[in-house]
Amino acid sequence: MNFPFYIARRYLFSKKSHNAINIISMVSVCGVVVATTALVCAMSVLNGFVTLVASMFSNFDPVLKIMPVQGKVFDPTTSSMQEVRKLPGVVYFSEVLQDNALVSYRDRQSVATIKGVDDNYRNLTCIDSIMIDGEFQLYDEVVNYATVGAGLAMRLGVRANFSDPLEIYVPKRDEKVNMSNPASSFNLEYAFIRGVYVTNQQIYDEDFMLLPLSLVRTLLHYDKEVTAIELGLTPDADVSAVKKQIKSILGDEYFVKDRYEQQDASYKMMQGEKWVIFLILCFILGLALFNVVGSLAMLMIEKKNDVRTLRNMGADDRLIRRIFLFEGWMISGFGALIGIVIGVILCLLQQELGLIKLGEASGSFVINAYPVRVELSDILTVFVTVVSIGFLAAWYPVHYLGKRLLLN
Repeated sequence: MNFPFYIARRYLFSKKSHNAINIISMVSVCGVVVATTALVCAMSVLNGFVTLVASMFSNFDPVLKIMPVQGKVFDPTTSSMQEVRKLPGVVYFSEVLQDNALVSYRDRQSVATIKGVDDNYRNLTCIDSIMIDGEFQLYDEVVNYATVGAGLAMRLGVRANFSDPLEIYVPKRDEKVNMSNPASSFNLEYAFIRGVYVTNQQIYDEDFMLLPLSLVRTLLHYDKEVTAIELGLTPDADVSAVKKQIKSILGDEYFVKDRYEQQDASYKMMQGEKWVIFLILCFILGLALFNVVGSLAMLMIEKKNDVRTLRNMGADDRLIRRIFLFEGWMISGFGALIGIVIGVILCLLQQELGLIKLGEASGSFVINAYPVRVELSDILTVFVTVVSIGFLAAWYPVHYLGKRLLLN
């Protein structure tokens, strides 16, 4: 066994001549344990919120989405697009045409984002699971149908299966506005309300309306152009690998975005919050590890006679420093391991039992308890961070205080 490590282990667990040193050592370990547990729990809860938001967006967003780098629309019938359609992992290939429009129902009006989709859209998303009124249907033999977000439906004062249709106005893109008769500068189409959905995401609930792709093409005067291609993959497909294949086929003229990239601003904000909280807790951890400085200083004072004996036996200054350096590392190392174990146990209990609720008004939220998801990468990051800060906390008293307390 490494001699400095052996002596340091004996110093850590053996009884000291002064009880205060035992107490300070235990306080040092407990401080590291509490700070480490807080790091694990905080990062796991934030991971849980990211997963929760991702599940909400998955009700509306496809697994992969192809968009043009330049321009608004593109031709989905090119040979490269057909090659993408035939990729092994791609099971659904859905054309989408999206733009803004003025929607009117009786005496109410609102600007909305109309999204023209085809029959594959139901298979791409979980739209059926978020319907709160009516059902998702695009058309039948006679009429076209609209599926609207809950916020938009409230502004228009509509519900599913109302007898009057929505009036949808879009400016004619290939004509100038006729100032003497502005109404003639708009294309007008009708759609009956078939369903109302809620995603609990403001961007979709307040503004979006799903319509048949053919209707939107008629409104916008397009023949076959689309604003995006939405893809559904087989359950066992590797999203990153398929995305890389598509990029190699399409080149730099198109964006290929997964669900996280489609909501880039939201996820970046949540990741930013996660690492800001991580840095704040690291600062608290650094304060807790100041106890290590005091613990090591008092231990050096107590073990002066032992150090003198070791020096008489041939130990040099470097070996003596390593003994107390290992002592400081063991305090932070054991504290980190115990804190990680406690943190993981608490997170698993919260995940299974939902012990901590979201307050008295938890019933008004999407979930009742704090969501939790433990990630191995976060555990490793926490452990490395605690050990690194612990190393710095031990290095100072050993190399500076040790000159006066041990080597004189």
